Amino acid sequence: MSNLTPSEHQSIASSHAGDAVKLTRRRVLGALLGLGAAASYLHPNGAQAAAPANRGKIPRLASGKPDFSGIWQTLSEADHGLEPHGNRADAPPGPGVVDGNYIPYLPEALERRRKNFEQRDKLDPTAKGWTPGVPRLAYYPAPFQVFQRKEDITIVPQFGHGVRTIWTNGTRHPDGEAKEYWLGDSRGKWEGDTLVVDVVDFNDETWLDRAGNFHSEALHVVERWKFLDPDTIEYSATLEDPKVYSRPWRLSVLLHRRRDRNFQLIEDYRFTVPYDQYYPPKKP
Repeated sequence: MSNLTPSEHQSIASSHAGDAVKLTRRRVLGALLGLGAAASYLHPNGAQAAAPANRGKIPRLASGKPDFSGIWQTLSEADHGLEPHGNRADAPPGPGVVDGNYIPYLPEALERRRKNFEQRDKLDPTAKGWTPGVPRLAYYPAPFQVFQRKEDITIVPQFGHGVRTIWTNGTRHPDGEAKEYWLGDSRGKWEGDTLVVDVVDFNDETWLDRAGNFHSEALHVVERWKFLDPDTIEYSATLEDPKVYSRPWRLSVLLHRRRDRNFQLIEDYRFTVPYDQYYPPKKP
């Protein structure tokens, strides 16, 4: 038998009840926090969102600036078509990567895009082994490697033979007549932990994707590179071209670090394939 008085029994019972309430509250609070975390981890449309970057963990140069060195590749279907598209015989479907879904073409430019699409197998510059250009190089379905120093960033793609330099030493675009480079002229600056790159001096020989989206030599691109976490970069580009578009527009994709064991770039100079039978020279 218990030697406790009725009042003591009542006190212990109340204490147990209080503990149960506290435990229930903790469980409910934990569930709510879990739901909140899940909700914050999802976009309104249900797509998984990248976790915010931990500023103390992203790789940095000795200067303290983010260090994008490494091998990167997108998982998006952007190169098959920047705008939302269904499946085709030559491409999987994709949700699009353009803000507002559609590129604001001028009427005559839209007609050219239609013709490009119809003849994409022959006209797409990458089908000939030519460089994807900017911004396409970032979301072309092949890896690229970044080498970064304080004064510049060098981007070496696996596909094509172009090597891109982004100057981060405070220099400006060259004055005078436009140079019409395949990759444009790139000058970068830092806005906090975001690399902002201004690109001009393009030629009109590259496309933006396999669906025939294009630009003229008047193209002006502003890129933004930002870590979401140590292995994910949010890449966006705002394009302006008064000869082709009615207003500036923006695209964005995620770039993922290639962490496969022993992974490295393998040269893909596809335009040289017809000459492979001759090189290296065979002995008589």
